[in-house]
Amino acid sequence: MPSKVALITGAARGIGLATTKLLIADGWRVAMIDRDGDELTSLGAIDGAQSFTFDVSNPDAVEKMTQEVLAEFGQIDALVNNAGVADFGPMEETDFARWRRVMETNLDGVFLVSQAVIPALKKTSGAIVNIASISGLRASTLRVAYGTSKAAVIQLTKQQAAELGEFNVRANCVCPGPVRTKLAMAVHSQEIIDAYHDAIPLNRYGSENEIAEVIAFLCSSKASYVTGQVMAADGGFDSTGVGLPALRK
Repeated sequence: MPSKVALITGAARGIGLATTKLLIADGWRVAMIDRDGDELTSLGAIDGAQSFTFDVSNPDAVEKMTQEVLAEFGQIDALVNNAGVADFGPMEETDFARWRRVMETNLDGVFLVSQAVIPALKKTSGAIVNIASISGLRASTLRVAYGTSKAAVIQLTKQQAAELGEFNVRANCVCPGPVRTKLAMAVHSQEIIDAYHDAIPLNRYGSENEIAEVIAFLCSSKASYVTGQVMAADGGFDSTGVGLPALRK
């Protein structure tokens, strides 16, 4: 029986790369998509994976990407829409260019890639896993564009589940909380880190691999009766609401 194939966007680093490695370890083959070709190249050859440099916010690029992936692998069993950008700023200072820069990757990209891959997923009774964010579940400062884009991804996931279920294609959404990525650690001050620890019941950031484990589960046959769900992998952050830090002091 041939190995299953996953198409992962934003696969050159972070959660996308962690998911790639985990799925390969589970016997999958992976099409790694990223617009940063240099970063993909720097990873070198990964057994079981093939790299493709495309921008998921470009409709023509997405169409060509899908054709190349199918030509290389012959099938797609799971789509992980992980590509995203984080551009934070106050609402009044968020001009339309910033708004569109966030939306075109975080929302348009998810829509375009999903739409392009749906015919292949119907053939394999496949799965879509969209990566949103805890910021799509709860509002926070400086995230008017980012948080709104991720909330829209959550609703898009539900639409996908509703429309694709009759074809036995599942669609679910993972909402990571604070994750200990290189980028986060580079920009989070100790004060911010301490504040997150206070607000999260598990009292720590998550790891990229912990998020990847949730994604891999939703891609797998173990989640064969799970669709339309929004799973917060956040150490309990969403469950606590406002005020927990004060209660714990």
